[in-house]
Amino acid sequence: MLNKKWFLLSLVLTVLLPLTITQQSCRQKKQVQAEYCTEQDFFKMEKVDIHCHVDAERPAFMEQATADNFRILTINTDASDALNQSVMAQQDIALLQRKAFPGRLSYLTSFPMAGWDEPGWQEKTLEYLKESFSKGAIGMKVWKNIGMVVKDKDGKFVMIDNPGFDAIFNYLEDNKIPVCGHLGEPKNCWMPLEEMTVNNDRQYFRDNPQYHMYLHPDFPSYEEQIQATVNRLKKHPELHYMGAHLASLEWSVDELARHFEMFPNMTADLAARMCHVEKQAQTDWEKVRNFFIKYQDRILYGTDLGDWPGAEPDPEKLKENVHAAWMRDWKFLTTDSIMTSWELDGEFKGLKLPREVIEKIYLKNAVKWFPGV
Repeated sequence: MLNKKWFLLSLVLTVLLPLTITQQSCRQKKQVQAEYCTEQDFFKMEKVDIHCHVDAERPAFMEQATADNFRILTINTDASDALNQSVMAQQDIALLQRKAFPGRLSYLTSFPMAGWDEPGWQEKTLEYLKESFSKGAIGMKVWKNIGMVVKDKDGKFVMIDNPGFDAIFNYLEDNKIPVCGHLGEPKNCWMPLEEMTVNNDRQYFRDNPQYHMYLHPDFPSYEEQIQATVNRLKKHPELHYMGAHLASLEWSVDELARHFEMFPNMTADLAARMCHVEKQAQTDWEKVRNFFIKYQDRILYGTDLGDWPGAEPDPEKLKENVHAAWMRDWKFLTTDSIMTSWELDGEFKGLKLPREVIEKIYLKNAVKWFPGV
């Protein structure tokens, strides 16, 4: 009787075991197929564009963001001359758009540098920031006018490591409020136009000579801009700091990696600097791809897109342009296609990052480093 039971058990195993192995093999193959994202995943995957400027009341940009499954972080900036809007007016629009698109838009506040040398500037500024946080701002932005435009009463440039900012950054660090910093500019900014490495920098600084530091040798150098940020971060080791535009270290993934190692709470967004990544991928594709994989928890997707006074007047054209930009970045990050761009000369290959890396860059890192986004 016992032998008969063993015979039946052996027969069952003979039949079922190969079937089980085949099923496991099929599941493994499906997992391998799902390791990388497809174009359809762009529409299915929830995403965050961590660096936008929605400074217009019309809904076009946010409608496209909704259609493309993006949440948006709009960033207030002390750039009244460029935007013709105060940081207060930008905040009002952010609150209006947040109400119109619940769950789709959050914002970072900022502060005006006007009155820097006046008594009580620090107290007044901190009061405004606290008011912004009470209204729902999830962080703060500092802009390149600190270090490149604003001077004190003695004619010296106000740098971000100036002790006059200590009270503000102490408050942010103590209250775990993240900071986005656009400090300095691409290294190309300190080069003549013909020596710049990418075409979009050449165009921007040709059109904005006031920020083309090659023309202003009496202004702080690139190295001084970077060092001022380093000095500020050393004072606040617990501060969650996102370096906008690849932290103005866009020219070298090695240099950005060095800063990541120096500051464990530092991240960086890709806004308006993807072409610099593509440029480096032209010469050392493997190194760039390995950088993204190694620091997959520290890189956030952003574009610098948005809507503001002076943007594309046709709302449908605006939507078309925004969608095309998002799709183009998706192609570069998720496929190994050979691509070209007006922003730089020559071809380059997409990075084809694994799905788990894409999910972090597009969503999980934003949620981790900017709670409430």
